[in-house]
Amino acid sequence: MSSANDLRGHVHRHQRLMPDEDARAFLRTQKVAHVATVDDEGWPYVIPLIYIYEGEDRLWVHTGNHGGHFERNIERHPRVCIEVSEMGPVHPGRTYACQSALVYSSVVTFGRVRLVESLADKTWFFDRVLAKYGDPAWSFEPGYPQIDRIVLYEQTIEIMTGKRSGGRSH
Repeated sequence: MSSANDLRGHVHRHQRLMPDEDARAFLRTQKVAHVATVDDEGWPYVIPLIYIYEGEDRLWVHTGNHGGHFERNIERHPRVCIEVSEMGPVHPGRTYACQSALVYSSVVTFGRVRLVESLADKTWFFDRVLAKYGDPAWSFEPGYPQIDRIVLYEQTIEIMTGKRSGGRSH
């Protein structure tokens, strides 16, 4: 449980809070997740990744197995923050430019990630990736012979918050 000082999941303007069902639907339809980790010295690292979210409290992302920032950070500190957003128009200010506003929708999740090593789970993930991101006209040989070259992560979502600005619904 979070403490009174923990602001994860809190929205300053409550009228912009997206209902949970809408946040989950939004998360299922978007394409890029910005995933934040932190290193041993406290430096944040954010990387855009494709992802799979089908509902409930699990979200999957992957990287290559090259031992980069993301993988090293997760090994030491498995807590991540994931943000998915869709930008709309910028509305001009009424009188001053500083009153201008960006219309957007976003969902932010917080939770721990774990490494997923199962070949069946990795296959499941890439089947979903092709369905979500692929072109139906693409044709491939069956199977994923280089699947061992990727690292699959599963986030257990502890907190999820959706937000809409500008009063628009998507």
